[in-house]
Amino acid sequence: MSAVPAALPPDLPAIRATRARLGDLVVTTPVREWEEPALAREVGPGTRVFLKEELFQRTGTFKPRGALSVMLNLPKDALARGVTAVSAGNHAIAVAYAAQVLGTTAKVAMPRTANPYRVEKCRELGAEVELVADVHVAFTRVKQIEAEEARTFVHPFEGPRTALGTATLGLELMEQVPDLEAVVVPIGGGGLCAGVAAAVKLARPDCRVFGVEPEGADTMRRSFAAGSPQAIDAVRTIADSLGAPHAAPYSFGLCRRHVDDIVLVSDDALRQAMLLLFASAKLAVEPAGAAATAALLGPLRDRLRGRRVGIIVCGANIDAATFSVHLAAAALTSRGTMAQEENLMAKARRTTHRSKTGKKLYAKRDAKGRFKDIQTYERAHRADLAHKSKAEVKAKRKRGVKKTSRKKTSRKK
Repeated sequence: MSAVPAALPPDLPAIRATRARLGDLVVTTPVREWEEPALAREVGPGTRVFLKEELFQRTGTFKPRGALSVMLNLPKDALARGVTAVSAGNHAIAVAYAAQVLGTTAKVAMPRTANPYRVEKCRELGAEVELVADVHVAFTRVKQIEAEEARTFVHPFEGPRTALGTATLGLELMEQVPDLEAVVVPIGGGGLCAGVAAAVKLARPDCRVFGVEPEGADTMRRSFAAGSPQAIDAVRTIADSLGAPHAAPYSFGLCRRHVDDIVLVSDDALRQAMLLLFASAKLAVEPAGAAATAALLGPLRDRLRGRRVGIIVCGANIDAATFSVHLAAAALTSRGTMAQEENLMAKARRTTHRSKTGKKLYAKRDAKGRFKDIQTYERAHRADLAHKSKAEVKAKRKRGVKKTSRKKTSRKK
């Protein structure tokens, strides 16, 4: 592979050379058009969605692309001394895998809150795992390991080699679906988005790239607003794979250059997207793997209506118990919302006596006939019931008058 100056952004020859160097240590993951009525109801007519199913990558996420890209370019003596990494799970698993296949060792620092399933996966792949207080402490500890043991630090999201690795994913997608109009990419530290966005813009400059972050880990959006890499004091999201404590210069620079916009999604939106992917696309993903879908269903829905959209499904490293908890929470929310809407619609259809207040509120319903909220419906319904009650009283009075008149007429006869 030809040498690439550290300061330069990826170019197409370098991305293709990186993919060739990775060889069969990574797989070319499939792309599938997601065609299903449940999705169509959520995104609207005309929107075509293509899932880049990177959850089927080796180790269950995109991470080996970047880790191997870095480690394959280490000098032999540096590789022999081993590597170290910091991660909530997926990067640590990828580094452990890369160390195993390249014949070296890995020592990783992980926060104690890391999913036990991921910790065990690291150990199964031969990595030595140190659990520390949080991700901030993990970054400090990994620097100590680097200094004390002469191991090479493999950064989870920063650097030209990492970006070249993740760019192979973006180029694959553009070659698999050449006429995409938009690509939605999850952002943690920005390594995935930096590489994918660069590749997408190189292959198709008019294709829009949207990054998506959890509301509780919005380092890149804050960095965009400030014009420089920023940090957050704590990670507050179920998508721990996207919980980077700070942005870094190289990946921030690529994202700022190539990403058209960044949107945020809530934890509830992530759970709903997990449920839809499971029920409709038959994919069991971790919260981070559902982030791009959550963005399409929410803040990007109208902006991408009628477009051909690529969705990066970035990973699926989650244990069965945690996955079940998230889906159960999403299902309860869905049933509650659907029950409310169905109740409102049914009652609205049965309501035939409209008051002036009811008519005004009914006129403000959305295209699906839904009210803004339960309180608005109840206000309209109470007004209509009162109106109906008055109408029935008047009708009874009229009937009573008619009966009385008939009785008087009969007695006269």
